[in-house]
Amino acid sequence: MTWEDLDAHLDRVPGTVSAYVGRLDASPTWTRHPDAAHYAASTMKVAVLAALHRAAEAGTLDLDAPVPVVNEFDSARSGAPRFSCAQPYDNDDAVWDRVGGTAPLRWLAERMIVRSSNLATNLVIGHVGLPAVAEVWARTGARASVTGRGIEDFAARAAGITNAVTAADLAALLGALATGANAPGRLASPAACSAMLDVLLAQEHREDLAAGLPEGTRIAHKSGWVRGVRHGAGVVLPADAPPYLITVCTTTDPTDGDDETGADACLLIAHISAQVWAARHQL
Repeated sequence: MTWEDLDAHLDRVPGTVSAYVGRLDASPTWTRHPDAAHYAASTMKVAVLAALHRAAEAGTLDLDAPVPVVNEFDSARSGAPRFSCAQPYDNDDAVWDRVGGTAPLRWLAERMIVRSSNLATNLVIGHVGLPAVAEVWARTGARASVTGRGIEDFAARAAGITNAVTAADLAALLGALATGANAPGRLASPAACSAMLDVLLAQEHREDLAAGLPEGTRIAHKSGWVRGVRHGAGVVLPADAPPYLITVCTTTDPTDGDDETGADACLLIAHISAQVWAARHQL
């Protein structure tokens, strides 16, 4: 396979497929529409995770202090009523079991990533604030990625307030975490970056990027999906080659027969991941 072959294959795929592949702290080996904006889905949760750890390092939040687990949040749209999450659209009953009680922010942040809990995400955003998430994107040099609202904030969505990412920006964010784990980074201390990578390594949704890798390959990653959208962004840690970044963002027409799970998009992302793995020594 050549990168030209892969591009030719993706040219036949409906919708927009964006990608970024390359070593850490190096120019990318292959990109495809890397600056095209996509609806973020759950990939924005990585920026929320980074904002939380930055706040903890600044001493404004205690990761291990229990906080109330509620299901009512302020809308990003000024004057709009408060909003709630719907449990059927979440992926983690463990967080919902704690509604009315408390949970540590560290645990909520882990559930936000490993199970992609929407309720946990909104709880964390409620404590760190959207400006802190914007600061994370700014520090990584993001050009078009924005986290403008919480999840299921439909009033904000109707007002045009959205969450967007690009393949290049997601790669920059994950690259900042991966390089910061070994040296003082743009986002947080090496210890904090290492802790965040450990959470991403524990990811339980492995239907896309991870599915294209040999069993047991370490990958710190986050997926995101809604109807018509499926993204995967990660740092792959091969035992026989240097680490590399891979982000793939796919957006198709949601009325074009795509199912809720995005099975076709998962297969496509896994295929790209497998092709990049095969070329890992030449990146």
